Amino acid sequence: MLDSFFATYLSSTIRFLFLLAPFFVVTMFLALTRGLPAAEKASIIRRACVSAFVLGLVLFFAGPLLFSAIGITLNSFRIGAGSLLFLTAISLVTSGTRNHATGLPEEDRDDIAVVPLAIPVMIGPATIGAILVYGAELKTVPDVAGGLLGLVSGLVILGVLLRLSGYLEKVLGKTGLNILSKISGLILSAMAAEIVLTGIAGFIAST
Repeated sequence: MLDSFFATYLSSTIRFLFLLAPFFVVTMFLALTRGLPAAEKASIIRRACVSAFVLGLVLFFAGPLLFSAIGITLNSFRIGAGSLLFLTAISLVTSGTRNHATGLPEEDRDDIAVVPLAIPVMIGPATIGAILVYGAELKTVPDVAGGLLGLVSGLVILGVLLRLSGYLEKVLGKTGLNILSKISGLILSAMAAEIVLTGIAGFIAST
């Protein structure tokens, strides 16, 4: 039981961290909060991470109910969600940005913690689909607990990176952050391929 929990926790932490595209989020956070005082930046980070966690928690448990309600199988959703995630990975590799998040720094800055920082910068359409799939795949209590803790750990690591965003920008520069975003996109593309191939294999086996 503990072995299953720790294995799921480690794999889920890595999965969720790359799904969140941390270096892209850091880049967007820097653009959205340019000139704001440190205390306000810290408040934005806390609210954004909490908002992302609440949405992630709902999605984590909503998969089976959603699939049953609209009459589709998990394998079909794997193929669709994996394809969408692959498009996001391509966007990260080619331009260093998520394909749905271009132009966000120009938006209204009255309250950026939830929109656009938490949604859709942290959790965009492709991430939503992937979380629904991962949540539906976990069946046992240790696996579910490990998956949830992995989500929390991924958001905590992202929060730490956001708190250190100013230092990261000084050390790595915009070019360095962009390169790391592209590397994240490569890993994300492999994750997307795995989701799609698992869905195809499951669909073929079921027919």
